[in-house]
Amino acid sequence: MRNRIMRAARLLLCAAAAHVPVSAAAAGWDISKASSNFELVTLSDAELSGRSIGVIHMGNVELTSGRIVAADPLAQPDRPALARTVAPGEYPVTLYQAFGRIAAAGLRFAEGKPDHWELAVLPGQDVATLKDGEIFGYPVDAGLGCYMDAETLGLIGEREAQVQAQKPDADINYYDDVLASDLDVNKGSYALHRPVAGEKGNVAVFWSGWGDGVYPVFWGLDKDGRALVLLTDFSVVENADGRKEPKLQ
Repeated sequence: MRNRIMRAARLLLCAAAAHVPVSAAAAGWDISKASSNFELVTLSDAELSGRSIGVIHMGNVELTSGRIVAADPLAQPDRPALARTVAPGEYPVTLYQAFGRIAAAGLRFAEGKPDHWELAVLPGQDVATLKDGEIFGYPVDAGLGCYMDAETLGLIGEREAQVQAQKPDADINYYDDVLASDLDVNKGSYALHRPVAGEKGNVAVFWSGWGDGVYPVFWGLDKDGRALVLLTDFSVVENADGRKEPKLQ
């Protein structure tokens, strides 16, 4: 595993007692120190190619309730949904690739260039409690990240039960017994996984940069505070540029 993922691992996963999230701007916390890659969602595919960043349009994730889970789907599929919600619907997922890895993952809700950005938080987390260099983010222990609706967790459990019924004497591993075949189609780097055939609710699964660590998620908002895009930054590139690999900091 590359040493450079330690840059992400050094960012702290924090817990706060407050119940109402506040914006980074209101708290005085500098969001630009958490990510320099917000421009990824504003550039065209051709412009990104000129910066040595590949774009993968992997399809739509189905949000049946609008409560979004961003997590390692194997290590923490039951992670709470983000505090901010969106209207139920189907939304496109875009992956940004550099140095042979998934550098970032975007989930687009509406067209337009974000007016400002906020750190995505869980209920009870408060950006005002963060110190310089700290973040809220999700921990990765299986080398994967995902976007899915909170209701889809039930479908994952249903699929696991189906596989267990087929192999009653075996210890079921969701990756080996279910997910691996979907990921193998794209050389293990991403998959739009449907836990139960015929049931609405799928999971956008993708490599988490160089591997394990703690990764922040950000809301790109318009001037009225409406969510345009969600972005997970896996600390592979800086300044939305894949022409030069960042150095360890």
